Amino acid sequence: MIEAAGLTKRYGKTLAVNDLSFSVAAGEVTGFLGPNGAGKSTTMRMILGLDNPTSGQVRIGGKLYRDLKDPLRTVGALLDAKWVHPNRSARAHLRWMAKSNKIAESRVDEVLEIVGLTSVAGKRAGGFSLGMSQRLGIAAALLGDPEVLLFDEPVNGLDPEGILWIRKFMHRLADEGRTVFVSSHLLSEMALTASHLVVIGKGKLISQSSTEDFVARAAENTVKVRSPQLPALRTALTQASAQVTDADRAIVVSGLDSDKIGEIAAANQIVLHELSPQTGSLEQAFMQITGDSVEYHTGLEAEAAEVVTAAQ
Repeated sequence: MIEAAGLTKRYGKTLAVNDLSFSVAAGEVTGFLGPNGAGKSTTMRMILGLDNPTSGQVRIGGKLYRDLKDPLRTVGALLDAKWVHPNRSARAHLRWMAKSNKIAESRVDEVLEIVGLTSVAGKRAGGFSLGMSQRLGIAAALLGDPEVLLFDEPVNGLDPEGILWIRKFMHRLADEGRTVFVSSHLLSEMALTASHLVVIGKGKLISQSSTEDFVARAAENTVKVRSPQLPALRTALTQASAQVTDADRAIVVSGLDSDKIGEIAAANQIVLHELSPQTGSLEQAFMQITGDSVEYHTGLEAEAAEVVTAAQ
């Protein structure tokens, strides 16, 4: 488990992380979300001992990172895919890391096989594409077969096949009982990957909950209805205190579930062509909940927020 308590980091007058407390449990994928500049990367660096907190602390399995013996055996991390000497081969890079933490050299070829880089293991890492560099970074994170794994934007540069591989791989790691903490701006992918979320804004905790609860709390569930008798249906639903808005050759109903809408239609002898519950998306929930925490707003962002609000 990862446990942060009162974590604070100042850079001069800039407060990057502000009294942040959260926990990341084993056996599940936890997403780490927040607008640009929210303090996600700084928090991950403090977890790994790369930055020292101004106050507070973060522990991994009850220990500070600096107190871990052979830390790659406990924690694996991918923070910067290009953090590798450009003239060193993928295999040489991993051999160097393995030797530094007393990891058997045979493990190097194992992790290269896991991430699909065996055929290019002897090539210079400086010539790798971003997607290949991401795979090498994941191999380095797996090197010590650690209980805890941290990934910062792991799907950057990956094609759709690679993104699907990462998703399934993270689920497998969690199913093995490991702690998986992943930061990403690709919200549609996070909705499919993470079962829990830690959401921050301007360095402070906004939410810690299951992904399902986070979306449900922010986005109202509605029902899309199509019928050749929409005017009559609209009147009947309004009389039942439902809120009805027009959509493309359909209506969107809030305040009643699909069962009740179907019963009202049947009672009024109204034919239905579609009756489908609509659940909010993680993207909608994220924009709604973090809107006040975005450091820099543009006209397009304001426009997008209005669209999301209207859609709800």
